[in-house]
Amino acid sequence: MSTRSERGEKKPPQALEAEAAVLGAILIDQEALPRVMQFLKPDHFYSLAHRRVYEAMLNLFEAKKPYDIITVADELRRMKELDSIGGQPFLSALQDTVLTSANCEEHAQLVLEKALQRQLIQTATEIVQDAYNEEFSAEELLEKAESKIFQLRQAGERRGFTLVRERLLQEMDRIEQARTRKQHITGVETGFLELDDLTSGFQPGDFIIIAGRPGMGKTAFALNIAVNTTTRVKKPVPVAIFSLEMSTDSLIQRLICAEARVTINQLRRGMLNNPEYARIAAAVGRLSEAKLYIDDSAALNALEIRARARRLKGDHPDLGLIIIDYLQLMEPHSGGRREYSRQQEITEISRALKAMAKELNIPVIALSQLSRAPDRREDKKPLLSDLRESGALEQDADVVIFLYRDAEYNKKNWDALSEEQKKDTDLIIAKHRNGPTRSIKLVYLYQFMRFENIESRYNYSTLPEDNEAESES
Repeated sequence: MSTRSERGEKKPPQALEAEAAVLGAILIDQEALPRVMQFLKPDHFYSLAHRRVYEAMLNLFEAKKPYDIITVADELRRMKELDSIGGQPFLSALQDTVLTSANCEEHAQLVLEKALQRQLIQTATEIVQDAYNEEFSAEELLEKAESKIFQLRQAGERRGFTLVRERLLQEMDRIEQARTRKQHITGVETGFLELDDLTSGFQPGDFIIIAGRPGMGKTAFALNIAVNTTTRVKKPVPVAIFSLEMSTDSLIQRLICAEARVTINQLRRGMLNNPEYARIAAAVGRLSEAKLYIDDSAALNALEIRARARRLKGDHPDLGLIIIDYLQLMEPHSGGRREYSRQQEITEISRALKAMAKELNIPVIALSQLSRAPDRREDKKPLLSDLRESGALEQDADVVIFLYRDAEYNKKNWDALSEEQKKDTDLIIAKHRNGPTRSIKLVYLYQFMRFENIESRYNYSTLPEDNEAESES
């Protein structure tokens, strides 16, 4: 509870009796500590003496030693804290606080709640101080405030074991629905049918890496997926794109070029004949129906992206896919501290994006650069070891996809290449946590920055309007 001091000042929220009860329960029951240490940390205790006692207990647990009055006192003596807490009589008083450990977890939860209230007061104070800083815009201040509150919410989350039988019935219902529909695509469709066949669609909670060397068409491929997913598949869903490299206007121009099959040069210069202009008008009409959201803010960190994604999903609960272009341009939440290597920063970002996918229960695609290692090999097709700057990307990702176009390594002989060679693309599924891995062939219409399925029977990315417009040209 929150009380007032002798000076009339309001004391921070606290539950000293609950703190003592938790420590007393641990002293009389060796099984109590493992139950509460999953969520209760030393800094959750308001009393410094209680905090030190809990730290001593955790030290003993880690050393696989018993924790009773004698051993805890000895550990506090080693920590040079025994006298500061009041000596062994203080520990005896804690043990006498409770007769049983039955309510230990409930008391620990009360301690945690009071700690979160204190942290909320501290966070609110920081938000007020930030608001007086005129260097930041109101929007930036809101983002900072939301990130801080979100961190606090995470700290208060308790997730433990789930009894399997409670989920089995849910899974059986899902299997029965899939069997009734007789459709093998259970996740978010990409519009690239062989990829969808292999993955059954990108699954909720999946973290997907799409990687390649510069010039392979990563952004084009991601945009093609976004358009297919929002407009062409059997079950369209809204898609959010965080573009840390390109502006929204640039992405929209690319979307129009790919959809209308005109070059970016034609679009920007207005060098369009009547059929081309008709294709653009038709493309704009189709794209205007897409529930596609773009945020082109630069230098976002994972927490900011997570906060914005949560807000968008709150406004649009059917949000089905998030795309980030690209991972190496994200800022670490640690703020780029000097003691952090770039590998540690990428690891932090990777873990945060995987956590976001899991929390929002939607697939998250992150585009990623590859190291220069493929350029130095005779066989230039990428390997998992080529993922740039962190092995965490390979570890955290549920699916890793490499884009590889051999023509990109033959620019000097470009004119000698056939059109088929220029367009030939390997989509290499190098990791698939819950399924097979293999390569898929795609066609890259490089003039229009558009990928298509290689077999015409799969080519539902070609719409009737396209064929009509082409027949006129």
